[in-house]
Amino acid sequence: MNENRLYLDIHAIQTLPPSNANRDDTGSPKTAVYGGVTRARVSSQSWKRAMRKYFLDESGEDLGVRSLNVVKYVADMIMKKDPLVPEDVAFKKAEKIFNDANVKTAKGKTKALFFLGKKQAEALADAAIQGISDKKELNKIFSDNPAIDIALFGRMVADDPSLNEDASAQVAHAISTHGVQTEFDFYTAVDDLAPEDNAGAGMLGTVEYNSSTLYRYANVAVHELVRQLDDKDRAINTAKLFIEAFANSMPAGKVSTFANQTLPQMLLVNIRQDRPVNLVTAFENPVKAKCGNVEPSIERLLEEEKSVEKFVKKPFKSLLVVDGNMEVPDWAEEEDSISELLDDFGKAVKEIL
Repeated sequence: MNENRLYLDIHAIQTLPPSNANRDDTGSPKTAVYGGVTRARVSSQSWKRAMRKYFLDESGEDLGVRSLNVVKYVADMIMKKDPLVPEDVAFKKAEKIFNDANVKTAKGKTKALFFLGKKQAEALADAAIQGISDKKELNKIFSDNPAIDIALFGRMVADDPSLNEDASAQVAHAISTHGVQTEFDFYTAVDDLAPEDNAGAGMLGTVEYNSSTLYRYANVAVHELVRQLDDKDRAINTAKLFIEAFANSMPAGKVSTFANQTLPQMLLVNIRQDRPVNLVTAFENPVKAKCGNVEPSIERLLEEEKSVEKFVKKPFKSLLVVDGNMEVPDWAEEEDSISELLDDFGKAVKEIL
């Protein structure tokens, strides 16, 4: 085993009822063809957005802001630090800081969404007040103290690649373990103030949806996260938060219409020291079940975990939370709850590090 590498693999089986959690530009649920069969798909971007929102709601950690308006964000920091600075002066100072760091702006906005941590914004505000203009010094501020979501999901800056931040996490597109067909919900809306002799609807329309049992996967290079955050305990807590957010978040597409607020029926966390392993190959041959897709999907996934050991090393530790009364294989440690899984994960990683 390479003692310098440590990976977290997260696998989940999760059923969605009729829903449209992630739709394309036509309003249809996203799909993908895998194994020659059309599957339901929820994009990694939409689930990462849901996870970042979970971070914001549940964590007191330093989080990033991704916006075209980061110049104003830093200008507000300048005025907070020095209330005597007028708003227009603060804005000019903030814009100059970005331009001096080779981040181009137009009309006070960056040309592309820019991902900036709160601590980084505060340090840039200090630099603006002090009149610092050296590009190397400013670039160091942009790179130091990354927010946890910037460290996990990365940052790309087209203007200056030296400001890029490599992502320590990877999130796969979730796909159904079985084939799906899109269905249509025809709906009518009644006009509450329509005349009594008007029996017609105020509005007609259709909403597309499907239902699916999804395989979800993500990984985190924990050793890289430790390097980025420069703090082992903070990196471990961030990895634990990542697992929790992965399990409990849900993309918000059409959620008011379908209320598809489900949770995983199975969560498997592997701690590996060789390489991350996506187990989607368990479903290249789609599940075809008459009495539900969850149990056969879980069985397939657990079988695939052992099968891939023909090519990779056995995980250092496997932690499993599963709904129902399914038989747990002897190579996995069954946990009664995600809370217990997170505690045991933290202890195991701390032991390795």
